[in-house]
Amino acid sequence: MVPCAQQPQLPTAPPFHTFRQAGRRVIPLPRLHRRSRRTIATMASASGSPNPVVLGCGGISVDYLAAVASFPNPDDKIRSLALKVQGGGNTGNALTAAARLGLRPRIISKVANDAQGRSILSELQTDGVDTSYILVAENGNSPFTYIIVDEQTKTRTCIHTPGSPPMVPEELTKANLSSALDGVDIVYFDVRLHDIALLVAEEASQRKIPILIDAERKREGLDELLNFASYVVCSAKFPQAWTGASSIPVALVSMLSRLPNIKFVIVTLGEKGCLMLERSSTDASEAGEIDAEALFESLEKSIDQSSTIPKCVASKSNLRISADGVSSISGRLLLGTAEVIPPGELVDTTGAGDAFIGAVLYGLCTSMPPERMLPFAARVAGCGCRGLGARTSLPHRADPRLAGY
Repeated sequence: MVPCAQQPQLPTAPPFHTFRQAGRRVIPLPRLHRRSRRTIATMASASGSPNPVVLGCGGISVDYLAAVASFPNPDDKIRSLALKVQGGGNTGNALTAAARLGLRPRIISKVANDAQGRSILSELQTDGVDTSYILVAENGNSPFTYIIVDEQTKTRTCIHTPGSPPMVPEELTKANLSSALDGVDIVYFDVRLHDIALLVAEEASQRKIPILIDAERKREGLDELLNFASYVVCSAKFPQAWTGASSIPVALVSMLSRLPNIKFVIVTLGEKGCLMLERSSTDASEAGEIDAEALFESLEKSIDQSSTIPKCVASKSNLRISADGVSSISGRLLLGTAEVIPPGELVDTTGAGDAFIGAVLYGLCTSMPPERMLPFAARVAGCGCRGLGARTSLPHRADPRLAGY
């Protein structure tokens, strides 16, 4: 590993054109045309384009990945088995996945005018991500992360250094915000740059653009952003941490009860797959209420445990799903399995959740039914776990492994 006291130097990326504004460099903004759209279900036809546009606001960085035989003990000196330098950050990874699947992503974020910043921009541009709305500071440092990948436990440990100076709301002008949202079909937040994200969410909400939020953990500004959310994808620990509920199924009912604008919430469970609670458009009869935990257990029993490829089982539609101490909601529960990756093929789980979200964004933009979207997203995430780093093995839409979706 490279000592933390000194940032590793990257090869200089190809130059990019900039103009100066208020002591920083800003990538020039293209002239975009506005497209009419109102709902996810009609976005492709409304836009007249087979490649919907997703706008992301959040973290982008450089990852320095070192694979080791096992995680070192304090004061140990060990050697890496493999080393890779690659773009990272939740937003950068998720929208790279979306771009490879066929969407047209844009990112609002900030880097510095250093080798790391130029590398971040160059890599995103190579994957077809629009970097026109990424600010470039004259001074400071771009975000970077050291990642230790433990080959014994198949886990990763991240040490992140934020970028400096941070992006502030005044740097996102009304004109740039309006331009960034023109023609956008869905907006994605990883809840970093929360002050900026709130500005984007307010304007997106005014334009009735759906919003997906990655609720990885409780962060500053998350509660305000959740009020604007149409969809939420969260980590295994988040639902109970946020609601205080006794179990994940109960927590999902609580989340949809407290956030009436959310259409669905998905919780990713690693090798155990994912669980999705989808709200119905009409209220179900309270006479047929079913307990959320009992419903979850029934879905678990119906899973084909012998299958190695991702599958999905769903409850009946428009059930009245209740939880102890939580008001009931009308909807259905869906349980998705993860891909069973042979030990010899599993390399690194870094960015698996980001790959999953990129695929969910694609599924929403192409009107995939949840029964197909969840296995598709799990398959994309599984592909990403077969290479070192979050982006090395992200598949393109033409990948034969995605042909069945």
